[in-house]
Amino acid sequence: EFIYTPTSDLHAALGLYRDGLGWQEAWREGESTVSLALPGTEVQLMLDTAGGPDAAFGPIFVVDNVKDFHKARPSQLQASTEPEVIPGGFMATYADPSGNTIYVMDQSEDAAGSAAR
Repeated sequence: EFIYTPTSDLHAALGLYRDGLGWQEAWREGESTVSLALPGTEVQLMLDTAGGPDAAFGPIFVVDNVKDFHKARPSQLQASTEPEVIPGGFMATYADPSGNTIYVMDQSEDAAGSAAR
């Protein structure tokens, strides 16, 4: 879905990626998260200050159900965090064979709320 890019200074990060490199703002979540789209592509970069100083850079993959993914996860992935509640769904974190962080999330609670209406 996007590349998670933690930052300690959102203003400076926007100055580089949006103003300097020409990425276009796609959406915002409060004062801590901004997603930027690479013009002419579906590639998005999510700048985020909410993750704290220990948050790791890495891709975020969206799946239908994180709990199901977690149960059937590929053997090459080592779980760093169990599925946990996030706004609208669940997220789990894994390390690939080289130790790179991979985020897997769903919006299952949003979908359940939409289906009930």
